[in-house]
Amino acid sequence: MSVTIYHTSVCTHSRGALQLIRDAGIEPEIVEYLKDPLPRQTLLSLLKRANLSVRDIVRPQEPVYKELGLEDTSLSDEALLDAIDAHPILMNRPLVVTPLGVKLCRPAELVLEILPKPSTV
Repeated sequence: MSVTIYHTSVCTHSRGALQLIRDAGIEPEIVEYLKDPLPRQTLLSLLKRANLSVRDIVRPQEPVYKELGLEDTSLSDEALLDAIDAHPILMNRPLVVTPLGVKLCRPAELVLEILPKPSTV
């Protein structure tokens, strides 16, 4: 099974989701999105598949969130995407992609919803 995790090792949720994936016997493709930011179209595609808005993926606890005034709910998706492009730390994590779906795994256990169920023989 092909699994991709958009990951940063400084995040407890991200580390937890990665461990749960590995515990399921899957070695995922790990994309360290702070080092290799997602292209805008890729992010938009993932958000659509996960049924998330751009606002859903923005991290309000990051200092740059307040500095940029991103709490302004009148900001367009384009403005939020511009902010994420300039400051990838603003993207919430981890995003996990499997053939069963795309999910923002906060808490990490949400990843179990898109991993294959162990077969019971």
